[in-house]
Amino acid sequence: GWFKAKDKDFDFQKAYNPYDFMGLRACEARVWSFFRTFDKGMDKHLKHIQGDASEEPMPLYIIPDRKVSLEDVRQGMRNHYEGTPLSMTEDPGAGAYKVPYRWRPMTFKSEGRTYFNERAIATQQTGFVLIAQLRSWLPDPVGGILWFGVDDANTAVLTPMYAAITEIPECYRQGNGSMTQFSWTSAFWIHNWVANMAYHRYDPMIRDIRPVQKELEDSYIDLVKKTDEAALALLKSNPSQLSSYLNKVCADVANGATARWKKLGEYLLVKYMDGNVKKEKDGRFEENGYGQIVSPNQPGYDQAYYDQVAKSGQAGHLELPKEAH
Repeated sequence: GWFKAKDKDFDFQKAYNPYDFMGLRACEARVWSFFRTFDKGMDKHLKHIQGDASEEPMPLYIIPDRKVSLEDVRQGMRNHYEGTPLSMTEDPGAGAYKVPYRWRPMTFKSEGRTYFNERAIATQQTGFVLIAQLRSWLPDPVGGILWFGVDDANTAVLTPMYAAITEIPECYRQGNGSMTQFSWTSAFWIHNWVANMAYHRYDPMIRDIRPVQKELEDSYIDLVKKTDEAALALLKSNPSQLSSYLNKVCADVANGATARWKKLGEYLLVKYMDGNVKKEKDGRFEENGYGQIVSPNQPGYDQAYYDQVAKSGQAGHLELPKEAH
């Protein structure tokens, strides 16, 4: 072969993928951000994943410091480098609403210099996201679950799809909408609609999105337990009906999640319309007793954003004369 030394001295990475800056920063850094969730010692590789190939590289794999749960993986796929020096919510690109996303292309130029944007695990251009859960102690048709969601993992709802299903839920079905045709019954389009609203007002909107996402995904844990019991009983008593039963369960879950996400989108649009925030009381938008909403909050922007505008060198024409305030 091409390698003339001992097998133990062969370095696959150096032979097939020599480190370069963007390979480290745009790829290895994503692995690092996931690994550090399960290994407190990963921060020693920070300089390496920031682009310094001379620093100690990460291991190919790690032994996690705890049992990895479904929730661990789910949250890991929603990572934007939060709590690290690579956090995407602190630099000017995050804007007034601390948006952890940057639109493509990844690089840009200014005054003869080239800059780049971070590339996190969760990105806006994701088509679908999945987690395979293989439960070896159960029969294959029941033990295999694909936790499936569409669009950005950060705002997706991961629904359980059993291995035995033979039909695709309507909301996931090919032909229900397309990349150029919006559909109100397509999970892809409903999730994109909600996510794209949040991208432009992320910090407040994600606080409304998370509870609904958690409520749905937590409910599926209990649903799976009940479904497992019913499916195992059916597998013994009438196995020919197993797929039909699981088809309905999975369709109800997926289509129900899509309908709930549509309601969430409607709520977000109403609540945050025109830069205001409608007041709420007891889970409803507050009214004045005559069928009209009370005056909404007008939150403006945070002080850091105002300071950034004032110090930009381009805000002189916006300064209010002293006698005017």
